[in-house]
Amino acid sequence: MEYLGVEIKKPKVAFFDFTCCEGCQLQIANKEDTLIDLLSLVEVVNFREISSEKGDDYQIAFIEGAISRQDEVDRVKEIREKTETLVALGTCACYGGVNSLKNKFPLEDTVKEVYGDHPMETLPVKSVKEVVHVDFEIPGCPISKAEFENIVTHLILGADFSYHKYPVCVECKQNLNHCLLHEGKICLGPITRAGCDAVCINGKLPCYGCRGPAAEQNWPSLKSILLENGFSLEQIEEKTSFFNSLSEVTKQ
Repeated sequence: MEYLGVEIKKPKVAFFDFTCCEGCQLQIANKEDTLIDLLSLVEVVNFREISSEKGDDYQIAFIEGAISRQDEVDRVKEIREKTETLVALGTCACYGGVNSLKNKFPLEDTVKEVYGDHPMETLPVKSVKEVVHVDFEIPGCPISKAEFENIVTHLILGADFSYHKYPVCVECKQNLNHCLLHEGKICLGPITRAGCDAVCINGKLPCYGCRGPAAEQNWPSLKSILLENGFSLEQIEEKTSFFNSLSEVTKQ
């Protein structure tokens, strides 16, 4: 099999879900227009969303979801040992995602709030890279379908892939959107990594930073602007901590 004149082999790939909603896997399964082309590049041996068949022989493992129980810790370590390449798929896997909000409270309180007196095993939420070595990350809540296909093609061909260094604001302006900061909303587009085509802002929703920090961003400046516009530190912290994806820059 050749792609652009380069001979390639179809790697065996597997998809696994942990603490998540499986929305990122649904993004892939719902790509009817290009799904056949994508599947022609790989051999899927484990993907619960599309097949009941399960295989333990795979070269690339995609992990969706955060790690929040001991059995998940053990399971992801086992997957890491079996695979050549491990990819964190989606914001939950890359950063802990919305699930990481649980870490702000005592574990026993979070369990009781949801399950009452029914015992439930749980641990502080971690991203996949906090438990095992991750070779590549595909952020987003959910992931971008086009970006996923682009990255998979690069992985199969062994080519390097790099994310945009600029923030979502660039894509937002290219789409001729009105800045939501002017409407009194906290939008994290100025510090969030581009690549989603500003999909939330196109729909008049502010960016929550699910894709993580852009390489070229200025958090101190955005923080200063938000404070000048009357937002409290508590409001700012609530927005920036929602996905736990911007902590490395907002702690400054």
